[in-house]
Amino acid sequence: MIDRYTRKEMGDLWTVEARFESLLAVEKTVARVEARHGLIPQQAADDIQKGTFNVERILEIEQTTKHDIIAFVSCVAETVGVNGRYIHYGLTSSDALDTALSVQILRAKPVLMASIDRLLAALKKQALENMDVICSGRTHGMHAEPTTFGYKLSGFYYEMRRHKERIENAFTQMAVGKLSGAVGTYSFLSPEIERDVCKELGLKPESVATQVVPRDRHAEVLTALSFLGAGIERLAVEIRHLQRTEVGEAREGFTKGQKGSSAMPHKRNPIGSENLTGCARLLRGYALAAMENIALWHERDISHSSVERVAFPDAFILADYATDRMAKIVENLEIDSTRMKKNMELSQGQLFSSHVLLHMVDKGLSREEAYKIVQALSHGLKEGEQLCDVLLTAKETKEYFTSQDVTSIFSGERHLKNSKKLKETLRGEP
Repeated sequence: MIDRYTRKEMGDLWTVEARFESLLAVEKTVARVEARHGLIPQQAADDIQKGTFNVERILEIEQTTKHDIIAFVSCVAETVGVNGRYIHYGLTSSDALDTALSVQILRAKPVLMASIDRLLAALKKQALENMDVICSGRTHGMHAEPTTFGYKLSGFYYEMRRHKERIENAFTQMAVGKLSGAVGTYSFLSPEIERDVCKELGLKPESVATQVVPRDRHAEVLTALSFLGAGIERLAVEIRHLQRTEVGEAREGFTKGQKGSSAMPHKRNPIGSENLTGCARLLRGYALAAMENIALWHERDISHSSVERVAFPDAFILADYATDRMAKIVENLEIDSTRMKKNMELSQGQLFSSHVLLHMVDKGLSREEAYKIVQALSHGLKEGEQLCDVLLTAKETKEYFTSQDVTSIFSGERHLKNSKKLKETLRGEP
């Protein structure tokens, strides 16, 4: 039942029609199982399988009932005929609603996972291609030590793997249904009927429900999506910083005919990454709303309902959109390795200061004394001077360094060593 949705767009899975389709799937499954258990006539179950709905008719009935599930059931019953009276037999509204929502979430899973896999593939490809492209690593926005662009992207790749795992786990624990009645005590339908219905729908029965499936499950799903958004935002912020005019090490692709500004023809802005930063903010908001839904009154109230009717469609559509859009950005990311090297030169060799420090410690100086010397020389560099040259001439350091020492420290080979190992590891990732 779920497989036929795998190639639909995410938005198609969260329309009003899709919501009622999931409800109808639940009601038809319940009827089949009830007939097998002798609870309703087999002919009634057969007739219910032919039932359909019309959204306009549901809305029309709801004008009178002020209850959408009653309106839905009445609409379907009209298309079934006399045996329509057996639709929703023994159920309370939340039995159908919560089980149908779980079905909708499962239908959305392959679509979202396909987008995540596309982003993972893009990150892996760029990481492998740029694993040997040396660049400045930055902390606090300042040059720290050399790294490689591929090493940087590998971190985002493995983070995205973790987000995928969290989402898969959240989907697994969300794959539950409940048909246990008004306060969850199975006062009419039996646990066996619930078990059989859930099995047909690809779900498991909720362990103990009230009138609703406990909302910690729903909160976990939306929190997992917010984690995904946060990971996308971290990558988006990195791209935005690297595209700044003063940095210019990487930039979003720019298509033929694209414009960056209505007033300034030269502008080439990181609009995709900026947009995704905003998307992440929305996803975090939906996670918070889902947390608020956990504490319902007693066996339930309906304060969660209005939240979920907005949060689940929006969050799933937005998460899928954001993931797919970031995949496109990464696929078309333009890397300027020449600019990376030029930017490294701006620090006049200070990127290698930690290894200079350790070399002097190995030569017998205390860490405190070596630190003081290297810091003073680094901060005192004049325009055009390089730390590697100063070390060979300054009275405080010349006795500790040979030309071979300096070449070894400032070559960058030490910083590339682990990148080569990571490249092999990354190649072997699925």
